[in-house]
Amino acid sequence: MTFGQRLAAATAQHGPLCVGIDPHPGLLAEWGLDDDVEGLRRFALTVLEGVGGHVAAVKPQAAFFERHGSQGVAVLEEVIAAGRDTGTLVIVDAKRGDIGSTMSAYADAFLRDGSPLAGDALTVSPYLGFGSLDPAVDLALATGRGLFVLCLTSNTEGQEVQHARTSDGVSIAARMASRAAALNADANPLGSIGLVVGATVGDAAERTGVDLDAVNGPLLAPGVGAQGAGSRELARVFGSARRLVLASSSRAVLAAGPSPAALRAAGRAAADEAAAALAL
Repeated sequence: MTFGQRLAAATAQHGPLCVGIDPHPGLLAEWGLDDDVEGLRRFALTVLEGVGGHVAAVKPQAAFFERHGSQGVAVLEEVIAAGRDTGTLVIVDAKRGDIGSTMSAYADAFLRDGSPLAGDALTVSPYLGFGSLDPAVDLALATGRGLFVLCLTSNTEGQEVQHARTSDGVSIAARMASRAAALNADANPLGSIGLVVGATVGDAAERTGVDLDAVNGPLLAPGVGAQGAGSRELARVFGSARRLVLASSSRAVLAAGPSPAALRAAGRAAADEAAAALAL
């Protein structure tokens, strides 16, 4: 099965929610854990113990593992493997983007069969040109994995690039979305090349001419729940493309820890809230 097919099945079973695994120092402290490799490991694996097998996807943020050096990366590898064992899709949030052989190496690290860093999908940055992602696109599609391409992010600085228009009047964000749409054109029920679109970007898609409906791939939407996006905001951002949205929630779920049972209940509640907020 393709990533798009697996994601469609997972959201049908568990609801349109991805739980971020973001072990930043503040959350470790809230859980009574030290900001070291052992605290990192206990945090991440406890999240999986709680929500693994009960939500559509989890999304470990690679930077919070990498800040602990090689031992932290080893924990990330363990988390990816543990997520796979629970049957939960793992989206590795590493936002990689480069050119030529370097992009090929990133693709090999995060998308190759047998790589310990390879989950089910990877976040990538297209702002060296969408074509720079070709090694990742090719390998993802060849191995049944997916990509989430940064398109409309919630940080204000992103508008400098994403909202800019080329000489033909087309915005950069719209161009990125159309390239993803072309890759998903024949996919059923859902393509494997998705976009990252912040749940709090308001009418940015309309203003930049991004046709989210046409993407025919998953729309990973950070900012749902504790970060402020409810049904009204989601309707404004995504319109009729809400059927494609995979809501990403971190703090709203992680704050329930460190009890695995409490994390599971928070994940279930967040999934139900996302499904209600995204209903057409």
